[in-house]
Amino acid sequence: MSAVDIEPNVDEEITSAGVETDQYLTFIMDNEEYGVDILSVKEIRIWDSATPIPKAPSHVRGVINLRGTIVPIIDLRQCFGMSAIDYGPLTVVLVLQVETEKGHREVGIVVDAVSDTADLDRSQVKPAPDMGDKINTSYIKGLATIDKKMVILLNMGNLLNQEDFSAMAEAQKSILELADETTE
Repeated sequence: MSAVDIEPNVDEEITSAGVETDQYLTFIMDNEEYGVDILSVKEIRIWDSATPIPKAPSHVRGVINLRGTIVPIIDLRQCFGMSAIDYGPLTVVLVLQVETEKGHREVGIVVDAVSDTADLDRSQVKPAPDMGDKINTSYIKGLATIDKKMVILLNMGNLLNQEDFSAMAEAQKSILELADETTE
């Protein structure tokens, strides 16, 4: 795998005339746009391969050795109940450092393609809609509109703490339907 190291802006909050801004790396999956806090992104790697783990869940593609650290690789499409695709030349692995219940962890997520970076004023980020008690949306940090497209901002630490990925897939479907309604 070839890699690009990310050096995000050191200040998570940029205060200019009283406006607080966060920076996100956006990416595409199944023609929808998602974002993660750029401060959690350690590097972007072109998909190459991962060492499979016997009896691992289907969303776990395996592990890679990243400069002496073993990093699990998660297929985010499968976590969200999307159809599997063959990985192509645009498929990338975002290596993230996230805070989970078990402390700081490095994890790689496979996504269809990297899109862009975005500076979002915190007032632009709307909370995830309440989906009731049966659907957990705690892994969604919020929703924002960038260039007339709805972007789902993910809280990767909460996502990795999810045990029921089927419930997550249902929440994802409901949120995408709601996002389509609000952007029309």
